Amino acid sequence: MTAPSSALRDLLAQLPPESVLTDDESRFRASFDNLRLSVLPEAVVRPRDESEIEAVLALANRDGIAVTPRGAGSATTGAATPVRGGWVLDLSHWRNLHIDTRQGYAYAQPGVTVAELQDSAAKQGWFYPPDPGSRAYATLGGTIATNAGGMRGAKYGVTRDYVLALEGFMPTGEWVRWGADLRKFASGYNVRDLWIGSEGALGIITGAVLRLVPKPKARATMLAGYPDEKTALRAVRRIVRSRLNPSILEFLDRQTVACALRHLEHNPSIPRPPRSFPRRTMALLLVECDGDPSVVAATHERLQRLLEPGSISQASARTPRTAERLWAIRRNCSHAMFQMGDSKINEDIVVPLDSQPELIQLTLELNQRTGLATPTFGHAADGNFHVHVMFNRADTDQRARADEAIDTIMAHVVGTGGAITGEHGVGLAKSPFLSLQHSDAEIRAMRAIKDALDPRGILNPGKVFEPFRVGEHPRVDARMPWD
Repeated sequence: MTAPSSALRDLLAQLPPESVLTDDESRFRASFDNLRLSVLPEAVVRPRDESEIEAVLALANRDGIAVTPRGAGSATTGAATPVRGGWVLDLSHWRNLHIDTRQGYAYAQPGVTVAELQDSAAKQGWFYPPDPGSRAYATLGGTIATNAGGMRGAKYGVTRDYVLALEGFMPTGEWVRWGADLRKFASGYNVRDLWIGSEGALGIITGAVLRLVPKPKARATMLAGYPDEKTALRAVRRIVRSRLNPSILEFLDRQTVACALRHLEHNPSIPRPPRSFPRRTMALLLVECDGDPSVVAATHERLQRLLEPGSISQASARTPRTAERLWAIRRNCSHAMFQMGDSKINEDIVVPLDSQPELIQLTLELNQRTGLATPTFGHAADGNFHVHVMFNRADTDQRARADEAIDTIMAHVVGTGGAITGEHGVGLAKSPFLSLQHSDAEIRAMRAIKDALDPRGILNPGKVFEPFRVGEHPRVDARMPWD
């Protein structure tokens, strides 16, 4: 490490040594998120209390030091990569959680994981619906910063729909609280919702008040297979137009299913679909409904009828144990994709219901045109699909073809009235596409908000607005907890 900056020397003088880490291993571990793009920070700060956060921000503002907030590092876009160096502010150890069982509120610090909140709430008869795939690791601070969604978004909404109040620090170092422990609050500008989804660029979240809902009393799960993607998506359209509003409606294309089945064959200890379900490549729909037992029973019956036309096979489950077997392919598909290439570009785009078949057809055409696998799965009820392009990183030609395929997909998505991201945020990875989605006037307005709240530009700089081609930078070969 080079000699510390004057700001770091002052920080080391003000904070205890256990709060400011400058060793190589700590800096490296904080230098990347799930995008695996590494930029070393000068220091990693793990504050013990709010006074230490205040000290960090005061010195950072004084000397113009970049500060990158960090939780678990499960972001897929480079949002937690300290691309401008500086200091990483790690709040993953802030893990206090309290459930108010009378009102159905959760009081949580930013390091609490989604799974910890969901499990704690469930034990007391409450339910926190946002359900990102990384729930076991993703922290509430990170999911609020990206407005994370997950599989239940169409019925229950996304993170923003459950945040009643946030507290923390402005980039300039002042402590603030946006909102209150109330279900209604209309006083002043809604800065709370500006912080949600701002990717750590407009403030440091140190606490949140979250709304819970009563835990559903029953759940039913269905898995249906189809000969091709078009047939599966016709079933999606029937279900959405029926207004039955299932809690989960997941789509998996044939490329995804094929690699997941191979993965299951080589890992016999993993739960797998029942023997009655064919072990063959097909497009799949995974559907769940929840609520009162009588309503679930009636909805389950109607959903089965809607899934029937064109299906090759169906299976149902009414208990958690048997449901887990139906979930086997969906839970293992992401890891299984690395059979198709050692690297992937993953875009969490959103398209309107009627544009879903066009999107999937485009991914299949790109598979043929580029020779690269394009496995796609996602949350069909709200149109939020995870489109992947697989390639081998050492092959520069494959990398160029992968970039070209993603450029084509993003232009198509925006052209249909869709969105370049539905739940991951922009970060570094999607910054080249921001101008596809937003007009110059919209981007100027967003920049003006950033400049007003963060006049020194210290919080998570170099993201969102500045196009960054991830493919032009090497990735680190490092294992993370969820690998």
